[in-house]
Amino acid sequence: MTGAPVDALQRVPLFADLNQREVKQIARLFKQRTFPAGETVVQEGSGGAAFYVIESGEATVFVAGKEYSTLGPGDYFGEIALIDEGARLATITATSELGCYGITFWDFRPLVEANGVIGWKLLQSLARMYREARAG
Repeated sequence: MTGAPVDALQRVPLFADLNQREVKQIARLFKQRTFPAGETVVQEGSGGAAFYVIESGEATVFVAGKEYSTLGPGDYFGEIALIDEGARLATITATSELGCYGITFWDFRPLVEANGVIGWKLLQSLARMYREARAG
């Protein structure tokens, strides 16, 4: 199946400033992915090029080898990788079978390049997230 639920994406801070039509454009690019229990979905320090929204199951987040948190349905990870393909900040391991919607940098970038309004709104969201992180 292709496409992610629009309501799930609207809860992601990176997409918070986008209207429903814009979110639908992005949602269509997502693909469903399943990871078996025990599989490492992303590895801390490795290059990142995908963003995931969890549909079902649980995953554990490890930072510097220490358990940091647990993710479940509605949670997401890797949103910054959509913008910069930078190194992952955490390891995410499926605790149970993990059903996700995923999108890669390579699928996302052409949409943003072709739509300046979406690109500008994403920049504003990133600036707000950065400001909040600096103040926190």
